[in-house]
Amino acid sequence: MVQLSELRKYMKQKAEDDRARRTVQVAGATIDDALEQAAIELSVPLKRIEYEVIEPPSAGFLGYGKKNCILIAYEIEKKKKDKFSEGDFDLGFDTDDMEADIRRDRDGEVIVKFRQEGVFMKVYPPVGEGQKVTEKEALSIIKNKGITGFNKSIVSALVKSADGERVRIADYEYNPMNDALMTVQIKDAEMKASVYIEPPGEGGSDITSESIIGLLKANGVIHGILEEYITEIEDHPVYNQHLVVAEGSKPVNGNDSKIVYNFEEGQAQVNYKEKHGKVDFKEMNKIQNVVEGQILARKTPAEEGIPGRTVLGKLLPAKSGTNYNFSIGKNVRISTDGTTAIADLSGQVMITAGKLTVEPVYVVPGDVNLKSGGNIIFLGSVVVNGSVEDGFKVKASGNIEVLGNVGKAEIDADGNVIVHQGINGKTEGLVRAGKTIWSKFIENVNVECGDAVVATDGIINSNVISDRLIACMGKRATIVGGRLRATEEIHAKTLGSPTGSETILEVGWDPKSKEKLQNLEKELEEKTTEIDDIERNILTLQNYKRKKKKLPEDKEEYLAELEEKKEEEYSEKARLEEDIEKIKEYLYSLKYVGKVSAAKKVYPGVKILVKDANLKVRNEFNSSTFVNEDGDVKVLKYIPLEEDLSR
Repeated sequence: MVQLSELRKYMKQKAEDDRARRTVQVAGATIDDALEQAAIELSVPLKRIEYEVIEPPSAGFLGYGKKNCILIAYEIEKKKKDKFSEGDFDLGFDTDDMEADIRRDRDGEVIVKFRQEGVFMKVYPPVGEGQKVTEKEALSIIKNKGITGFNKSIVSALVKSADGERVRIADYEYNPMNDALMTVQIKDAEMKASVYIEPPGEGGSDITSESIIGLLKANGVIHGILEEYITEIEDHPVYNQHLVVAEGSKPVNGNDSKIVYNFEEGQAQVNYKEKHGKVDFKEMNKIQNVVEGQILARKTPAEEGIPGRTVLGKLLPAKSGTNYNFSIGKNVRISTDGTTAIADLSGQVMITAGKLTVEPVYVVPGDVNLKSGGNIIFLGSVVVNGSVEDGFKVKASGNIEVLGNVGKAEIDADGNVIVHQGINGKTEGLVRAGKTIWSKFIENVNVECGDAVVATDGIINSNVISDRLIACMGKRATIVGGRLRATEEIHAKTLGSPTGSETILEVGWDPKSKEKLQNLEKELEEKTTEIDDIERNILTLQNYKRKKKKLPEDKEEYLAELEEKKEEEYSEKARLEEDIEKIKEYLYSLKYVGKVSAAKKVYPGVKILVKDANLKVRNEFNSSTFVNEDGDVKVLKYIPLEEDLSR
C-alpha cells in the first residue's frame, strides 16, 4: 500500500519537473504554423511538443477580422518509471500514454508456479528498452517462495534464453487438498462466463490455463473463450474476484444496400469561387452538369447478417440488410448488373419526387442575377423567363432562349440564341451562337454566329460576324453604324442613316479567316519593323568593331545576342508569311458570290466591300443590291431575300 509520505514525495517531484519544463508562447495563421515556430524556438521535433491553445485562429468574414492562433507549447516530458501504479491510487489524469509506454518498454519477468508435476519456471524477455532478468533476481524469487533442491543450472539456462517456455526446476511436497479452487458463473443471458478463484494453500497447486479452460468446457462453455487473458491469469492470478474469461458474440445485422450519388444532392451546398482573394458571388455553381454516359450513382449491395453465439454455443440469428433499388426518372438508365445509374444525355442531374432525373433544359424562373444564383453554365439548353442583367454570363451546349432583354452580358450557346426583346451590350456585351441568333434588336454589342443573325427592328452600332447571313426583317429593319461581316449576304430594309453614320458592310469572304488574315498581316508588319531595328543595331556594332578592331566584352556578347535574335525573328517572319499565304489561297478559293441588299434605301456613309472590291456610298440608292463584278462593286436592281427566316 502506498504511504502518504510517498505520495507527497511523488507529487513534489512532479511539480519540480513541471517548473523545469521550458515553455514558449507562439502565434501563427494556423495551429500547424504556430507549432512549427514552437519547434524552432524549443529546438525539438514536432512529435516531442505538447501545447495549449490560448486563442484559436479566426478566418474572419471575407478576409476581414482575421486573427492568428496563439498557443503555449512545451516539450513532452520523458516518462520515468516509478514504483507507483494506477492500481495503487488515482493520479487524477489520463494514464493512457503511460500505459502505452509501459507496453513499449517493459522489463523481463520471472514466473514461478507450483503444479501437480512439480515447480515450474519461465522467463519472459524485456520489451523495448526494458531491463533483462538477471540470474540473481531469479534466484531471489525462487528462495522467497521457499523452494529448495532446485536445479541451478536449469535456472541459469532459462534466464539466458528468456524464451517464455515453462520448464520444471524442482520437486515439492504436493498436497492436492490445498489446490486453488475455482467456480464458474454463466451470466448476462449466457453472453458471459466468469471464474472465481480462491488461492491455493500450502503445498497446493497454482491454477493453470488448462485447468481454467477445462473447467469452462465442463460447464458447457464452448464459444468466445478468452485464451490470451486466461494465460495472463495463469501468470498473474487475481483471487476472490469474478473474472470474465469468455464472451459471446452478438449478432451483427447486415447493412442495407446503399446508393452513393456522384453529385451533391440538392442545391443547399453552394461553391463560391474566389477572384483576386475576393468571393465572386456570380460564380455559385448551382447547376450540376453531367454528360451523356456519365455514371450518376452506384449501389452497394445489401449485406448478409452475421449470426452470433452465446458462450454455451447457442446460435443468435441476425437480420440481413434490405435491398433498395434505384428510382429513376427521365433520361437515366440502369446498367445490366443493376449497380449503376447512367445519364442518357447531357444536362442537369437532379432528384425530382425521389427519382434520379437528367433534365436537358435548365429554366431560370426570373432574371439572371445574384438572386437567381449568378452565372449559368449548362450542358443542355437554357430558358430564361426574365432578362440577363449586366455583368452576368449564360453558357450552354444547347440553345439559349431569353424571354426578356440581354444587357452588358455574355451569352454563349453551341446551338441557337433567341432573345424575345432585345440586346443592348453597352459596347462590352458579347453574344455568340454556333447556329442562328434571333433578336428584336441588336445594339452596341459584339456578335459572332455560325449561321445567321436575324433582327426584326434593326442592328445599331454593333460588331457582327456571321458565317452565312445577316438580315433585318421587320418594319423598322435598319442597319446603322458598326461593322457587319457575313460570308454570303447582308440584307435589310435600310442601310445607314440620313446623318451619314459610318456603316461598314463586308460580304464574300469567310469573315473569321479574313479577320485572322488581317491580324497576321499586322503581326508581320510589326515583325518586319522589329527586324529592321535589330539589323540597324547590328550594323552599328559591326562598324564600331571595324574601326576599333575589337569590341568590349559586354558589347561583343550583346552583338552575339542580336545576331541570334535576328535568326529567330527571320524564322518567325517566314512562318507568318507562310500562314498569310495559306489563308489568302483559302479565301480566293471560296465560291461565295456575296451580296448586300437594301429593300428601301442606302444612305451616304455606308461602305460596302464585296470580296476585294469596295464602294463608299456618296449618294442615296433606292431598292438596290450590290455585287462584285470584274473586281468592282456593281449596283443592281433589288433582289429580295429568298429565305424565310421568321421563327
